[in-house]
Amino acid sequence: MRYFIPLLIILLAACQKPEPTQMDWAIALHGGAGNMDSTKFSADDILRYEKALQDALEIGKDALKDSVTAIEVVELVVRELEDNPLFNAGKGSVFSHDGRNELDAAIMDGRNLNAGAVAGVGDIRNPISAARLVMNESPHVLLIGKGASLYASQNGIEMVDSSYFYTEKRWQLLQRTLQRAGKNGTVGCVALDKSGNLAAATSTGGMNNKRYGRVGDVPIIGAGTYANNATCAVSATGHGEYYIRFTVAHDISALVEYKGISVMEAAKQVVNGKLSNTEGNGGVIAVDKYGQVVLEMNSTGMFRAWANSAGNEEVAIFNHIPIVESN
Repeated sequence: MRYFIPLLIILLAACQKPEPTQMDWAIALHGGAGNMDSTKFSADDILRYEKALQDALEIGKDALKDSVTAIEVVELVVRELEDNPLFNAGKGSVFSHDGRNELDAAIMDGRNLNAGAVAGVGDIRNPISAARLVMNESPHVLLIGKGASLYASQNGIEMVDSSYFYTEKRWQLLQRTLQRAGKNGTVGCVALDKSGNLAAATSTGGMNNKRYGRVGDVPIIGAGTYANNATCAVSATGHGEYYIRFTVAHDISALVEYKGISVMEAAKQVVNGKLSNTEGNGGVIAVDKYGQVVLEMNSTGMFRAWANSAGNEEVAIFNHIPIVESN
């Protein structure tokens, strides 16, 4: 008997999974997901999207290498994506049914679970910066519409005329889809910094041809955006109603925290498990406290890029085996 307990301890220790290699920093970003037909993308289209993703990735990488905090990095990267009309956020936002732009954004700091969000705004150049303002300077989490715009303008956020968001491509998309289903799209970024802090940021122009002041998952903390230093940071893209119902971003974090599974397995269970029998088409990007990066989708494509301190990185558009870097 005296040998039994030490032997049991040895056996239990042998069965435990070794912890992943700890990265100094890691980053992932996305520019939306959906059922993309690769045959409808020209070589020039692909090059433009890949360059836009790479440019945003370089901004994040350089900042993380210089010990910039994760919360600052995700804002910087999302601002870059908001300013690029290729993506459905900021400058490239789609139009609502009545021809307006209604933008949403959220940001969350994994250090203290502080979060900020804005929804239904049409005159803030970079909604992600307004969301961070709400997080840092107000006692609230989510501000909407005219109130969000007023708060932003009173606190130095750059405001623009609504015509700033007009792009001919998005306007024509609205005209083509007034009689058929709309199109989704979002941008987002998650990061782990050198101090071990996680952060997530997400921004969107919403669903093309949306009506009645519809707001999706992006500014709903725990649905489209979530970060917790104890687990992971998540940014989602897809059909927002389903991501709200399944609280997708927090669900991934909760599976990591309470079931002790990897962020890769958690994302797979939610995106290609729970959402697979719904119309919740889309995907997520996530990074855990070790710097493991996951890009999981149940669609044919997701504009995405990632990198880590080990020198690994990739830019991709169409679907293939989910990317996970743990070594």
